[in-house]
Amino acid sequence: MSATHDHESVYDGLLGSDDSQWAFGTDFEDPLAGIDTTVPDGVDPSDLGRYCLMLGDDALVMSHRLSQWCSNAPDLEEDIALANIALDLLGQARLLLARAAAADPTLVPSLPEGSPVPPEDALAFFRGDREFLNVRLVEADNGDFGQTMARLVVFSAWRLALLQRLRGSRDTVLAAVAAKGVKEMTYHRDYAARWILTLARGTDESRSRVEAGLRAIWPLEAELFEGHPVEARVSEAGVGIDPGVVRPEVDAVLDEVLSASGIERADARPLARVRGENGRDGLHTEAFSRLLAEMQVVARAHPSGSW
Repeated sequence: MSATHDHESVYDGLLGSDDSQWAFGTDFEDPLAGIDTTVPDGVDPSDLGRYCLMLGDDALVMSHRLSQWCSNAPDLEEDIALANIALDLLGQARLLLARAAAADPTLVPSLPEGSPVPPEDALAFFRGDREFLNVRLVEADNGDFGQTMARLVVFSAWRLALLQRLRGSRDTVLAAVAAKGVKEMTYHRDYAARWILTLARGTDESRSRVEAGLRAIWPLEAELFEGHPVEARVSEAGVGIDPGVVRPEVDAVLDEVLSASGIERADARPLARVRGENGRDGLHTEAFSRLLAEMQVVARAHPSGSW
């Protein structure tokens, strides 16, 4: 190694003492700088924080699943497209997790005093699986490309319908995230819908794969609209959306896509709750434990890592 380097190994500097450069952030400025983070009157800060965790965790986990297609997609163009969709969702997740932390700081995991980890990263990397509040649809294994497109069209149609309504939220941060997110989710929905149509009208093999993909993810679809007491309360307070209200709109979009593709809706029973709980309660599938271990392993191994 050149004598100009300060460390014997390029990895030695990972555990340096400069707290301004924690290794796992996307940048080191407050993502909510300049935005009014005051909790609106009449809103329970705990409910607002948990609601933001729900939406943020959905985006974070879906982003990680899509990022797993990097270097594995059918061709370079789709590799880049899926990576960009994952980055869109990661951006939404970062803002929503930061909002959750600002609304209710007690949600943020306890870290050593002086830790360089920003609150949104602490929420992403240092919570256990029972503390994540994402729907189970986003955590299932990717399967093949057809299954990923099936999940993406369902997820994006649902999230787009939510964000369209959240633009009118009384919470400044949620309204701002939604305004930007609507444009992103419109592209995500249309991208996945075009692929569903292409695969369904392609070869017998491509059609069978997208049909199998729909059957695989359909048991997880009903949970998107079940709602949770927190969602009901923030909806009543004018800051959130009860997901049940978007079901007719999402069904209409999916029916249009499937009809144009000549595919029937999958006939599959919804994945049951366990002891009355589902993803919004912190109850997840086995696949999620493996995903979380992969996503968090470096941060947990080097909790004060810097670069």
